[in-house]
Amino acid sequence: MAEESDLEKTEEPTGRRIEQAREKGQIPQSRELGTFTVLIVAAMTLWMMSGWFMDRTLALTRDAFMPDLKHMQEPAMMVSRLAEMFADAFIVFAPLFAVLIVAALLPPFFLNAWVFAPKALVPDLKRMNPLSGLGRMFSWNSLMELTKAILKASLVGVVAFLLISQQLEEIFGLLAEPLETGLAHAGRMILFAFLMLVLTLLIVVAADVPFQLWHYYHKLKMTKDEVKQEMKEMMGDPHVKGRIRSLQMQAARRRMMQAVPRADVIVTNPTHFAVALAYKAGMAAPKVVAKGTGAVALKIREVAAEHAVPTLEAPPLARALFKHADLDKEIPATLYNAVAEVLAYIYQLAQWRQAGGAYPVPPRDLPVPPELVPEAA
Repeated sequence: MAEESDLEKTEEPTGRRIEQAREKGQIPQSRELGTFTVLIVAAMTLWMMSGWFMDRTLALTRDAFMPDLKHMQEPAMMVSRLAEMFADAFIVFAPLFAVLIVAALLPPFFLNAWVFAPKALVPDLKRMNPLSGLGRMFSWNSLMELTKAILKASLVGVVAFLLISQQLEEIFGLLAEPLETGLAHAGRMILFAFLMLVLTLLIVVAADVPFQLWHYYHKLKMTKDEVKQEMKEMMGDPHVKGRIRSLQMQAARRRMMQAVPRADVIVTNPTHFAVALAYKAGMAAPKVVAKGTGAVALKIREVAAEHAVPTLEAPPLARALFKHADLDKEIPATLYNAVAEVLAYIYQLAQWRQAGGAYPVPPRDLPVPPELVPEAA
């Protein structure tokens, strides 16, 4: 039972899963929203610019049916005349074409589905499989589309019947009107009916868009194993991460060992801890340039011996520095006094090596706060 539940797609799609789908061109789509947007924009444009379209259409019609005599006498000029008429017609309807192009591009923005996916342009031979095509024809999605088309046609048919029934007398009344008045009246009636039919599709859109969004995200649902695998890929393989951490630690150790020769003193435990301190002119406080325990501490002492860096055994101070001082950072203020005594001894030792005299006494009982000293390892 546990294995079956792991294979069920019960988990919501992650952001990465959605992004991968978008890269493949898999986005939420609603044909009804696209159709409604184009039709409503066309209807509103025709409604607002009906007078402009009517005047220019009548002018084009007059020019078409009243050709110049020279065009009729010279057939070669008919081609150029026809081209002029097509150009004039295109100019008249160019505003409508422009708004329809914009309207066709709007639906993806409404669904946050505007994306350029080159992968979707790659030919997929699997889609040419006849068996797969038959499967799509008789799939649950095709059945839903068929049902939706029947309901949409029924709804539009009922609304069209009601509109014709209400305007039946007005339609027959057009026969008694003068030609120009009747044409204008008929145009307004047709445009009003068209607008009402388009607004009827808003009911279909209101039902289709939520369904398409649900269907899209439902298809992208993931199994628990897929979620775990994705999290593992995002977080990285534990073995790879461990290897990276190991390499990072090795690089950090190499940098520390390179800094040991520039240290002023090595404070030791004497064997378990080693902390290299450096203090140069201009520094606000001494800094820790290297620190370590065990084998790393031993290596620090070896490098210090090779470069004649003095070493001082001060177990409490060494443990406190290792615990509370960060690498390449200044030491805590609470350890200033103890480290100052150590540096004073180092400076005295350097003078003794140059001038001789009495050997400086190493400091004992350094003022290290007890609460900063961890238990001895």
